[in-house]
Amino acid sequence: MIKIKQAIIVEGKYDKIRLSTLVDAVIIPTNGFAIYKDEEKKALIRSLAEKTGIIILTDSDSAGFDIRTHIRNIVKKGEIINVYIPDIYGKERRKSEPSKQGKLGVEGMSHEILLEAFKKAGVLADESVPKGDPITKSDLMDMGLIGGENSAKMRRDLQKSLGLPELLSANMLLEILNVMYSREEFSKLTMKKGEE
Repeated sequence: MIKIKQAIIVEGKYDKIRLSTLVDAVIIPTNGFAIYKDEEKKALIRSLAEKTGIIILTDSDSAGFDIRTHIRNIVKKGEIINVYIPDIYGKERRKSEPSKQGKLGVEGMSHEILLEAFKKAGVLADESVPKGDPITKSDLMDMGLIGGENSAKMRRDLQKSLGLPELLSANMLLEILNVMYSREEFSKLTMKKGEE
Protein backbone atom coordinates (compact mmCIF):
# COMPACT_ATOMS: atom_id res chain seq x y z
CA MET A 1 0.00 0.00 0.00
CA ILE A 2 1.32 3.41 -1.01
CA LYS A 3 1.04 6.36 1.36
CA ILE A 4 -0.02 9.58 -0.37
CA LYS A 5 -0.11 12.85 1.56
CA GLN A 6 -2.59 14.60 -0.74
CA ALA A 7 -6.32 13.96 -0.50
CA ILE A 8 -7.69 12.17 -3.56
CA ILE A 9 -10.95 13.38 -5.06
CA VAL A 10 -12.91 10.71 -6.97
CA GLU A 11 -16.41 10.56 -8.43
CA GLY A 12 -18.11 7.80 -6.49
CA LYS A 13 -18.00 5.32 -3.63
CA TYR A 14 -16.90 2.43 -5.87
CA ASP A 15 -13.92 4.48 -7.04
CA LYS A 16 -13.10 5.10 -3.37
CA ILE A 17 -13.35 1.38 -2.57
CA ARG A 18 -11.08 0.53 -5.52
CA LEU A 19 -8.43 3.08 -4.56
CA SER A 20 -8.46 2.24 -0.85
CA THR A 21 -7.02 -1.20 -1.67
CA LEU A 22 -4.07 0.53 -3.34
CA VAL A 23 -3.29 3.75 -1.47
CA ASP A 24 -3.25 4.99 2.09
CA ALA A 25 -4.76 8.45 1.66
CA VAL A 26 -7.83 10.53 2.41
CA ILE A 27 -10.26 9.72 -0.43
CA ILE A 28 -13.24 12.01 -0.98
CA PRO A 29 -16.02 10.99 -3.40
CA THR A 30 -17.91 13.85 -5.07
CA ASN A 31 -20.98 11.63 -5.51
CA GLY A 32 -20.95 12.57 -9.17
CA PHE A 33 -22.63 15.84 -10.06
CA ALA A 34 -23.86 16.26 -6.46
CA ILE A 35 -20.62 18.22 -5.90
CA TYR A 36 -22.17 21.13 -7.82
CA LYS A 37 -24.61 21.77 -4.95
CA ASP A 38 -22.77 20.35 -1.93
CA GLU A 39 -21.32 23.47 -0.29
CA GLU A 40 -19.87 21.54 2.67
CA LYS A 41 -17.95 19.17 0.42
CA LYS A 42 -16.71 22.08 -1.70
CA ALA A 43 -15.44 23.80 1.46
CA LEU A 44 -13.72 20.56 2.54
CA ILE A 45 -12.02 20.19 -0.85
CA ARG A 46 -10.83 23.83 -0.76
CA SER A 47 -9.47 23.34 2.73
CA LEU A 48 -7.67 20.10 1.80
CA ALA A 49 -6.16 21.75 -1.30
CA GLU A 50 -4.61 24.42 0.93
CA LYS A 51 -3.46 22.08 3.71
CA THR A 52 -2.26 18.91 1.98
CA GLY A 53 -2.95 19.44 -1.70
CA ILE A 54 -5.48 17.41 -3.67
CA ILE A 55 -5.30 14.86 -6.44
CA ILE A 56 -8.23 14.77 -8.85
CA LEU A 57 -8.87 11.33 -10.30
CA THR A 58 -12.10 11.13 -12.30
CA ASP A 59 -13.25 8.91 -15.14
CA SER A 60 -12.05 9.74 -18.67
CA ASP A 61 -15.53 10.38 -20.03
CA SER A 62 -17.11 13.80 -20.53
CA ALA A 63 -18.89 13.67 -17.13
CA GLY A 64 -15.54 12.98 -15.42
CA PHE A 65 -13.93 15.93 -17.20
CA ASP A 66 -16.87 18.21 -16.25
CA ILE A 67 -16.49 17.26 -12.58
CA ARG A 68 -12.71 17.70 -12.77
CA THR A 69 -13.12 21.18 -14.27
CA HIS A 70 -15.68 22.13 -11.63
CA ILE A 71 -13.31 21.11 -8.82
CA ARG A 72 -10.42 23.03 -10.42
CA ASN A 73 -12.66 26.11 -10.63
CA ILE A 74 -13.76 26.02 -6.98
CA VAL A 75 -10.23 25.63 -5.60
CA LYS A 76 -8.61 29.07 -5.55
CA LYS A 77 -5.55 28.30 -3.40
CA GLY A 78 -3.48 25.23 -2.82
CA GLU A 79 -2.04 22.40 -4.84
CA ILE A 80 -4.01 20.45 -7.45
CA ILE A 81 -2.54 17.42 -9.17
CA ASN A 82 -4.48 15.86 -12.03
CA VAL A 83 -4.22 12.09 -12.45
CA TYR A 84 -5.72 10.71 -15.65
CA ILE A 85 -6.67 7.14 -16.47
CA PRO A 86 -6.39 5.95 -20.08
CA ASP A 87 -9.35 5.39 -22.38
CA ILE A 88 -10.12 1.70 -21.99
CA TYR A 89 -13.40 0.50 -23.41
CA GLY A 90 -15.48 -2.02 -21.54
CA LYS A 91 -17.98 -2.46 -18.71
CA GLU A 92 -17.51 -2.56 -14.94
CA ARG A 93 -18.44 -5.90 -13.40
CA ARG A 94 -21.19 -4.51 -11.18
CA LYS A 95 -22.95 -2.76 -14.09
CA SER A 96 -25.36 -4.38 -16.53
CA GLU A 97 -24.13 -2.29 -19.46
CA PRO A 98 -21.21 0.00 -20.34
CA SER A 99 -21.24 3.73 -19.62
CA LYS A 100 -22.66 6.14 -22.21
CA GLN A 101 -19.25 6.56 -23.85
CA GLY A 102 -18.30 2.92 -23.28
CA LYS A 103 -15.18 3.68 -21.23
CA LEU A 104 -14.15 2.01 -18.00
CA GLY A 105 -14.07 4.31 -15.00
CA VAL A 106 -11.64 4.42 -12.10
CA GLU A 107 -13.36 1.45 -10.44
CA GLY A 108 -12.73 -0.69 -13.53
CA MET A 109 -8.98 -0.03 -13.73
CA SER A 110 -6.39 -2.58 -12.66
CA HIS A 111 -3.94 -1.81 -9.84
CA GLU A 112 -1.13 -1.61 -12.42
CA ILE A 113 -2.95 0.95 -14.56
CA LEU A 114 -3.85 3.07 -11.53
CA LEU A 115 -0.27 2.99 -10.25
CA GLU A 116 1.00 3.97 -13.69
CA ALA A 117 -1.49 6.87 -13.81
CA PHE A 118 -0.21 8.17 -10.44
CA LYS A 119 3.37 7.73 -11.64
CA LYS A 120 2.68 9.65 -14.88
CA ALA A 121 1.24 12.49 -12.81
CA GLY A 122 4.43 12.62 -10.75
CA VAL A 123 2.75 11.52 -7.54
CA LEU A 124 5.02 8.52 -7.07
CA ALA A 125 8.05 10.12 -8.72
CA ASP A 126 11.27 10.98 -6.96
CA GLU A 127 10.84 14.73 -6.65
CA SER A 128 14.53 15.24 -5.85
CA VAL A 129 15.45 14.71 -9.52
CA PRO A 130 15.53 18.04 -11.36
CA LYS A 131 13.43 18.06 -14.52
CA GLY A 132 15.23 20.77 -16.53
CA ASP A 133 13.50 23.25 -18.81
CA PRO A 134 9.72 22.91 -19.05
CA ILE A 135 7.86 22.04 -22.24
CA THR A 136 6.08 25.17 -23.51
CA LYS A 137 3.15 25.93 -25.80
CA SER A 138 5.73 27.07 -28.36
CA ASP A 139 7.25 23.58 -28.27
CA LEU A 140 3.83 22.04 -28.91
CA MET A 141 3.29 24.50 -31.76
CA ASP A 142 6.71 23.70 -33.29
CA MET A 143 5.83 20.01 -33.17
CA GLY A 144 2.48 20.66 -34.86
CA LEU A 145 0.49 19.64 -31.77
CA ILE A 146 -1.33 22.98 -31.49
CA GLY A 147 -2.29 25.68 -33.95
CA GLY A 148 -1.96 23.54 -37.06
CA GLU A 149 -4.31 21.97 -39.55
CA ASN A 150 -3.91 18.43 -38.19
CA SER A 151 -2.94 19.35 -34.62
CA ALA A 152 -6.04 17.94 -32.88
CA LYS A 153 -5.54 14.55 -34.55
CA MET A 154 -1.80 14.61 -33.81
CA ARG A 155 -2.54 15.39 -30.13
CA ARG A 156 -5.07 12.55 -29.93
CA ASP A 157 -2.56 10.14 -31.50
CA LEU A 158 0.15 11.25 -29.06
CA GLN A 159 -2.22 10.97 -26.09
CA LYS A 160 -3.25 7.49 -27.17
CA SER A 161 0.38 6.38 -27.53
CA LEU A 162 1.12 7.75 -24.02
CA GLY A 163 -1.94 6.04 -22.49
CA LEU A 164 -3.72 9.35 -21.81
CA PRO A 165 -7.43 10.04 -22.37
CA GLU A 166 -8.55 11.60 -25.65
CA LEU A 167 -10.59 14.41 -24.05
CA LEU A 168 -7.59 16.35 -22.74
CA SER A 169 -7.36 20.00 -23.73
CA ALA A 170 -4.04 21.30 -25.06
CA ASN A 171 -3.43 23.02 -21.69
CA MET A 172 -4.09 19.83 -19.72
CA LEU A 173 -1.82 17.88 -22.06
CA LEU A 174 0.95 20.44 -21.53
CA GLU A 175 0.55 20.17 -17.75
CA ILE A 176 0.80 16.37 -17.87
CA LEU A 177 3.76 16.35 -20.26
CA ASN A 178 5.68 18.64 -17.91
CA VAL A 179 5.15 16.18 -15.06
CA MET A 180 6.05 13.15 -17.17
CA TYR A 181 9.00 14.45 -19.20
CA SER A 182 11.74 17.02 -19.36
CA ARG A 183 11.75 19.13 -22.51
CA GLU A 184 14.69 17.12 -23.84
CA GLU A 185 13.01 13.75 -23.13
CA PHE A 186 9.81 14.88 -24.82
CA SER A 187 11.69 16.17 -27.84
CA LYS A 188 13.46 12.79 -28.24
CA LEU A 189 10.15 10.95 -27.80
CA THR A 190 8.37 12.95 -30.49
CA MET A 191 11.33 12.65 -32.88
CA LYS A 192 11.23 8.86 -32.40
CA LYS A 193 7.47 8.80 -33.04
CA GLY A 194 7.98 10.88 -36.20
CA GLU A 195 10.43 8.30 -37.54
CA GLU A 196 7.98 5.38 -37.08
